[in-house]
Amino acid sequence: MKIFSLPMVLLLCCLLTGIGLATTAQTKDSTNNRGRWGVEGRADKLSDKISRQVGLNRDQYQQIYTINADIIRRMDAIRANTGLQKKERMQQFKALETERSQRFKNVLTASQYKKWNDWEMSKKEHLEEKMEKKRQRKQATRP
Repeated sequence: MKIFSLPMVLLLCCLLTGIGLATTAQTKDSTNNRGRWGVEGRADKLSDKISRQVGLNRDQYQQIYTINADIIRRMDAIRANTGLQKKERMQQFKALETERSQRFKNVLTASQYKKWNDWEMSKKEHLEEKMEKKRQRKQATRP
């Protein structure tokens, strides 16, 4: 009886190890999918949000998507350029945001552009409030 139990225990251990490794591999694969999106995925996500906010038609959606993909590609190129100083990088980002705004003006109606602009401003205000709270917490913890 002990002869059969030892191989059974070894077989069971090997089986459980294999299942554990397979589960870990699947977890890593799904983690990679949740990681940083590609240009097209990010442009699609951003365009969907804008579409929900301002009510784009199909033609407008496609044009907005194209603009977003172009701007995202160019922002990624700026991020990848390690030769730029932080101030230069920020100036280039601002220039791209201004360009995006101008290009959106040509695609959106006046009321849609106002909705989009108001939405952008509220996002910036929310971010500034969040950063201010973070600064206050940081100062409170300093001796």
